Amino acid sequence: MARRPGAPAAYGEEFSFVNPLVKYLLFFFNMLFWVISMVMVAVGVYARLMKHAEAALACLAVDPAILLIVVGVLMFLLTFCGCIGSLRENICLLQTFSLCLTIVFLLQLAAGILGFVFSDKARGKVSEIINNAIVHYRDDLDLQNLIDFGQKKFSCCGGISYKDWSQNMYFNCSEDNPSRERCSVPYSCCVPTPDQAVINTMCGQGMQALDYLEASKVIYTNGCIDKLVNWIHSNLFLLGGVALGLAIPQLVGILLSQILVNQIKDQIKLQLYNQQHRADPWY
Repeated sequence: MARRPGAPAAYGEEFSFVNPLVKYLLFFFNMLFWVISMVMVAVGVYARLMKHAEAALACLAVDPAILLIVVGVLMFLLTFCGCIGSLRENICLLQTFSLCLTIVFLLQLAAGILGFVFSDKARGKVSEIINNAIVHYRDDLDLQNLIDFGQKKFSCCGGISYKDWSQNMYFNCSEDNPSRERCSVPYSCCVPTPDQAVINTMCGQGMQALDYLEASKVIYTNGCIDKLVNWIHSNLFLLGGVALGLAIPQLVGILLSQILVNQIKDQIKLQLYNQQHRADPWY
C-alpha cells in the first residue's frame, strides 16, 4: 500500500528502541547489589540477636548492627526498584530508582565537602568518640579488640596522649582506685620488641606514672588522633580512590536507568504512532 507523501518512515512491528544490552546490564547490576543488601541485613540481624553490647555502644552515635540493617533494607528497596523496573520496562520504578540514587550520591558528596570544610569540628567529634571508647574499653570485648587493633596499627596510645587512659575506671591513676591496672595502659600501647615470641599483656603496668621520656622507652606516648589525621593526609589518593569506587557504581546506575527510560519513552511513542496510522489507507 502506498505511503502518504511526507509521512515518516514506518518501523517494522518487531523493531524496538529498547536496547537489550542496556536493559539486562542494568538488571544484573541491580541484582548484584540486591544480593549484597540481603547479606547486609542478614549480618545485621545476626549481630543484633547474638550480641547485646549496650555499654560499648554508648560511645557510638548509632548501633552498628541497626545501621547495617537500615542501610541494607534501603539498598534492598532501591535495587528492587531497579531490578523490576528494568526487567518490566517500568518507567515509574526506573525514575524512582534514578532519583533515589541521585539523592544518595548528592548526600555523600555534601558529607564529604562538609567534612573537609568543617575539619576542626570533625576532628572534635572523632576525639569525643575515641575518649568515649576509652571509657568503655573493658565493657565489651569487640570494642576492646577494635581499640587494640587501632593502637597497634597506628603505633599510638590514647586520644591525645597515653595519659588519656586515666579516663577509664580500671586504668585511672587516682590513689583511691583499687584496680590492679591503676596507672597502667593496655598492652597494645607497648612498643613491640623484635625477638618477642609471647605478648606481655602486663607491659603497660604503671606507665601513666612515668613522664613522657621514660614512658616512651616502653610504650607509644603519642595519641591516636594526630596519628589518624597524619594517616589521612598521607593517604588522600587512597581515600579519593575509595570515594571514586563508591561513586562510579552510583553514576553508572543513574546513567543506565536514564538511558533505558528514554528508550522506553521512544518505544511508547512508536507504538502509539503505529496504532494511529495502522488504519490509514495512505500509511
